[in-house]
Amino acid sequence: MASDGQHVVVSNMEVENLDGGKEDADISKTQGDNVIGSSIKLEKILSMKGGKGELSYAKNSKSQAEHARSMLPLLKETLDRVQLSSRDAPFVVVDLGCSSGSNTIYIVDVIIKHMAKRYESLGYHPPEFSAFFSDLPSNDFNTLFQFLPPMANHGGSMEETVAANIHRSYFAAGVPGSFYRRLFPSRSIDVFHSAFSLHWLSQVPESVLDMKSAAYNKGRVFIHGANESTANAYKKQFQTDLASFLKSRAKELKKGGSMFLVCLGRTSVDPTDQSGLGLLLGTYIQGAWDDLVQEGLINSEKRDSFNIPVYASSLQDFREVVEADGSFTINKLEIFKGGSPIVVNQPDDAAEVGRALANTCRSATRVLIDAHIGEHLGNELFSRVEQRSSRHAKEQLEHIQMFYIVASLSLA
Repeated sequence: MASDGQHVVVSNMEVENLDGGKEDADISKTQGDNVIGSSIKLEKILSMKGGKGELSYAKNSKSQAEHARSMLPLLKETLDRVQLSSRDAPFVVVDLGCSSGSNTIYIVDVIIKHMAKRYESLGYHPPEFSAFFSDLPSNDFNTLFQFLPPMANHGGSMEETVAANIHRSYFAAGVPGSFYRRLFPSRSIDVFHSAFSLHWLSQVPESVLDMKSAAYNKGRVFIHGANESTANAYKKQFQTDLASFLKSRAKELKKGGSMFLVCLGRTSVDPTDQSGLGLLLGTYIQGAWDDLVQEGLINSEKRDSFNIPVYASSLQDFREVVEADGSFTINKLEIFKGGSPIVVNQPDDAAEVGRALANTCRSATRVLIDAHIGEHLGNELFSRVEQRSSRHAKEQLEHIQMFYIVASLSLA
């Protein structure tokens, strides 16, 4: 769903063309419907913002790229645990939630080069490598594949291929589908990698949108600062989704295979305190929705029927699911401080900071917001986000810090 990009991100199912053009007609058809309360409807539209325009995922990936690079030592520790498979069959790597930017390609390249060196260190000629890039069907795979380097000439040695930075040393393919279900044949994958994606829920919990429920999130569009019932509903949905994810991967992973997972996390035991994510979505996005209500552009019911399907987990939330499933051994499970989701050239320029934060929020939520209130009001909302952000630029850079759960898992 989102494996690279500047902070958490969602995009289009062709909401924009490659140059950032008009909405796809299918999105406009859903306008006014509750697309976030249904896993089927959400799956149809949730994806990274495609293309290469200013607001695209590809252009808003610097922060997560930096965070991913800082985690490379942890990733390589996981790769060192992977059992080397027969050289008669391809070594298979999967990136789940690949999105449409170049970060996923960089990480897959790191994985394959590291594994090739492991074979070489034992005196073996490396096998052929295969990489699957997977995301929801609405992902902009066309843009992603434009970032792929050309396939290396296999007439040369594998060592020469691996050493060639301008070529790739693996066969690539795209796999559309939700990672909360099966995607691959049994015992077919050596390494699963997923970064910055598992915090996206399959849907907003139904009770959160039910006016008769104690979990109804009245007045809010996110869990940050909500009541205990709302928080528990989000937590239950996260753990249900994660359990489905683990069950599917446990069947697909080869014996001796491993997974490296990264998702947004929090340092507080209280799920209503969503750390940096809470400040981003529960303060700036929330404030912009409130502005539209106060200005009479939408009514409060329209705001209250929209909730962002994201959950920053605690270590305990995550551990409970893995241990209950029992399919995986935890090699490492920790909170990693990623830093700011905002990357700017001039941090003293309030306008640039405001624009950067607004673009980050756009890439994270624009498709869902447009589906709920339409493109015009969506533009109005994000202009309010930018204005609010510009007024608090210095505070944002100092206080919005993202935390990630990093999990290294092997089949038990």
